[in-house]
Amino acid sequence: MNQEDYAPEDAYGTLPGADEDAEATRRDAGDAESSRASRGWWDRNADEYQSEHGAFLGDDRFVWGPEGLDEADAALLGPREDLRGKDVLEIGAGAAQCARWLAAQGARAVALDLSHRQLQHALRIDGGAVPLVEADAGALPFLDGSFDLVCSAYGAVPFVAEPVRVMREVHRVLRPGGRWVFSVTHPIRWAFPDEPGPEGLSVSASYFDRTPYVEQDEQGRAVYVEHHRTIGDRVRDVVAGGFRLLDLVEPEWPAWNSQEWGGWSPLRGNLIPGTAIFVCERD
Repeated sequence: MNQEDYAPEDAYGTLPGADEDAEATRRDAGDAESSRASRGWWDRNADEYQSEHGAFLGDDRFVWGPEGLDEADAALLGPREDLRGKDVLEIGAGAAQCARWLAAQGARAVALDLSHRQLQHALRIDGGAVPLVEADAGALPFLDGSFDLVCSAYGAVPFVAEPVRVMREVHRVLRPGGRWVFSVTHPIRWAFPDEPGPEGLSVSASYFDRTPYVEQDEQGRAVYVEHHRTIGDRVRDVVAGGFRLLDLVEPEWPAWNSQEWGGWSPLRGNLIPGTAIFVCERD
């Protein structure tokens, strides 16, 4: 895949305020390098991201992706009335919009993110009403069996080099029978240019090329990293992490959503999937 064929994507779209001097390339990037790049990128770009997309995300709405699939309707975490009293962890929470919605349903929600600046936006919105934790998803700072549910809407999973490590950490902090639900860019999107118009409808690269997308500075240090896994890879990661896959949801583009967000658009959304949501249960 040529660097112009694929643009970086954030939680639901092409990243705003990309580093103008960064060189886009495809190369290997390990876990430590990926983590450092993600922390730095989000700390630098959180303000612009929240300003541009905050209205769509809302302050206390749980949206699984740019299609606008809402947890209030989808109930992928289980029946809404059953959330009351549950201990729930949101990973890659950003400004904690999803965790705040969970808290409004009566859950004891905790929001975790790698980026200090993203969590500052969470404080700006609710003044600390939802507990916030700054940590890496691959090393969760919680005791075994601390949560009934764990969720992530485009957070962490696409940006880590060792996704099974994250799966195993989630498994560890979940109680037996607990549910783990996460959304990522649909893997098929890596075969297409990240464009919302007709140019984004023609295959331009191999779906099977797992080489990470990397933006690097003049010294060759990664400032942004995103990792590609095929659908099969994601399923195997889930199983290797000790989970049973209950459902794989591919949201269709709804008629009410007329927005373009990065490579997501009504045109593409009506033809190819943009989001994959994995609904998993701890064995």
